[in-house]
Amino acid sequence: MKKLFSSKLLLVFSTGLLFTYGLIYACGGDGWYGDWYYGGNSNFAPEAFVDNSYSPLFLSGDVFYGIRFDDQHDSRFNTLITADWETFLKGSMNAETVKFFLIDKSEKDINDLENYYSSKKENASSSKWSAVFNLNDKKVKAFLRFLYLAKKVEATSVSNRYWSYDVVEVKVFSDWETIAGIEKAYQNNSDDFLKNRYWFQLMKAYFYSDDKQKAIDFFDKTSESVVKNTLYYRALGYCAGVYYGREEYAKSNYLYSKVFDKCPEMRVVTAYSFHPQEEKDWNESLALAKNNQEKAALWAIHGYYKEEFKAIAAIFELDPSSEHLNYLLTRLINNQENKISDNYKDLSVADNNKAKLAQMDKSVLSLVQKIAGSKETNKPYLWNIALGYLQSLNGEYAKADKTYDGVASKLPKTPLAEGQLRILRFVNNLNKITKINSSNEKTILKDLNWIYKELPSHTIENLRFNNALNGSKTYLAALYKGQKNDVMSELFLPTDDFYDNDENLQAMKDFLSKTKKSAIETLAASIYTLKLSDINNFQAVKAAFADDIPEAIAFMEKSDSTQYEVFLGNPFNGNIKDCHDCEHAAYQRRKFTQMEFLKIIKEMEDNVANNIDVYNNSLLLGNAFYNISHFGNARSFYERPIVGYGSDPSYFREAIKEKILSSVLPKKYYQKAFKAATTKEQKAKCVYLLSKCERNEYYDQMFYSQNMSLWDYYDVGVSSSARNGFKTLQKEYSDTDYYQEVIAECGSFNKFVYQR
Repeated sequence: MKKLFSSKLLLVFSTGLLFTYGLIYACGGDGWYGDWYYGGNSNFAPEAFVDNSYSPLFLSGDVFYGIRFDDQHDSRFNTLITADWETFLKGSMNAETVKFFLIDKSEKDINDLENYYSSKKENASSSKWSAVFNLNDKKVKAFLRFLYLAKKVEATSVSNRYWSYDVVEVKVFSDWETIAGIEKAYQNNSDDFLKNRYWFQLMKAYFYSDDKQKAIDFFDKTSESVVKNTLYYRALGYCAGVYYGREEYAKSNYLYSKVFDKCPEMRVVTAYSFHPQEEKDWNESLALAKNNQEKAALWAIHGYYKEEFKAIAAIFELDPSSEHLNYLLTRLINNQENKISDNYKDLSVADNNKAKLAQMDKSVLSLVQKIAGSKETNKPYLWNIALGYLQSLNGEYAKADKTYDGVASKLPKTPLAEGQLRILRFVNNLNKITKINSSNEKTILKDLNWIYKELPSHTIENLRFNNALNGSKTYLAALYKGQKNDVMSELFLPTDDFYDNDENLQAMKDFLSKTKKSAIETLAASIYTLKLSDINNFQAVKAAFADDIPEAIAFMEKSDSTQYEVFLGNPFNGNIKDCHDCEHAAYQRRKFTQMEFLKIIKEMEDNVANNIDVYNNSLLLGNAFYNISHFGNARSFYERPIVGYGSDPSYFREAIKEKILSSVLPKKYYQKAFKAATTKEQKAKCVYLLSKCERNEYYDQMFYSQNMSLWDYYDVGVSSSARNGFKTLQKEYSDTDYYQEVIAECGSFNKFVYQR
């Protein structure tokens, strides 16, 4: 037979409170990360118009909407139960005490008070509570003696284990003496409130007992005379659970649908307990329905699991005023949104718009248009605002405007509903634009300011604006890109490599320096994360890596506070071993700002050019350029917004990676230092520092340029990584003190020397 539902995730809940014996199948997504997806990729918020009892069943990227799993099994009715008993006990017991006995850990007190009533002997609890309320008050006594029996059943019915990947062992209540006591209390009680409570406790006790047929028999015998309150529908759920355990799915699902229909608090529970296993079960459940309203309730749950479209069409024919239509409509709309995808990298705006229209299901638009036009639903404004959105998604922008105009005055006067309409109007106005100009930009400018500036800091609860925020940036960037306005495109949607093009860089600087900007240019500049100072700093970094220090200084002077930032380590040190953390933690007699660093480099280069102390100046210059590379202790020099951040070169784009991995400048100055060296110790130091550059070039060639991490190949072999420099150091400078220092500190060289 045909299976109706496929299960993506198996959950096992507290069986009593779900009214089933074992396994609960949940469809609703594979993710465990809440509903950020639907908040970030949707413009249509179900919360704006649909009753909160349906919220866990809204379209979700998780098992439930907004939560990982339903954890209210033991507490769902606490507020209602407490309120009912507070009303019953009004004047006899205060609210705080009622709550303690009902909800808190009161078992010992209740047992002691029962002993007091039975034996007439005082005990610690009776003495304590007699000072709070009258123990002989008729209502107080009835309440406490009821709880004595109810708490015994609760020991089986309440579980702190809400879900598991394994089957949860089912508890059985076998205390038939207690059950007999509840039966007697039910039969002998003349108070309607108490009799109703004992009736439900008896249903619960039968359900958890080893003779569950008693629950069915008792319900069938008494249900006609019982008030149709929450307790009645909870008990009906127990009956559904018994039938489920017997694999009588048609009857079970029919009863679950009745509970779903009449008891909003239990909608999430009954929806997840509802499982036609085969097409036959579904048809039999429909046959059991006594009227159109009951059939509509069955379809309401069916639509949650499968084919909202089919369920909506069926319910509308059966009961067009059914409240269930509303939540199914939101799922239908959100599923239509899920069909939307774009590819502005390869397609033009026009081609993307065509592709989006092709992704829309025209039958959905037709169905919603038909139902909205009927005016028979219980929330016509919801169907009309949904119609307007579908018209917009289908490219019928003028029709959408007209629909929104007609529904605006009929919406609930809430910030969420009003915000929802404004978002949808904005989306419609934006999608109308295929070529942006000073005229049509005015139609969206006010809303852009609202979405970009106001909503992020003054959010409207449940309003889905992130899709409009991010989607509009992408769309506007694509429009400007198509119109060859690369600067405006970059402002709305920054790209990684924009500033690697000198023309782009200068164009952006010119734009940001403009004193007179249009309204949309001003907005675009205000949301752009980079400032003119960031670009100047980027140019300073590029100039430094090109060894154009005067230009680097000139740009650094325009980089605002960056020029005053202090290096974590001494950028002029040349250590045997590269250890960033060690060098950052080491004592530093003097700290260097970035501007001081560049000016000292300029001074040293001038000294080298003028043949002043060439060895020391060249050695320090080699260290400086080594340290601002990926391998040194001064990465903070280049780690900036435009360049990027990261401890691994693979985090950076190719144009940047090439610069931070280069050993050209360190080698240049270490070689100058070697030529100017006058002692063997000085030459040994230069040879070793050059060998580090040689090793780094090897790493670059073998790993980084291949976008592989050195950590994956940590032990790469000394002979390969050191090669000529290590050989020269061993052959010609083994008699120097520096050679001994290198052997002591550099594990690679030590291994090379001793061939280990």
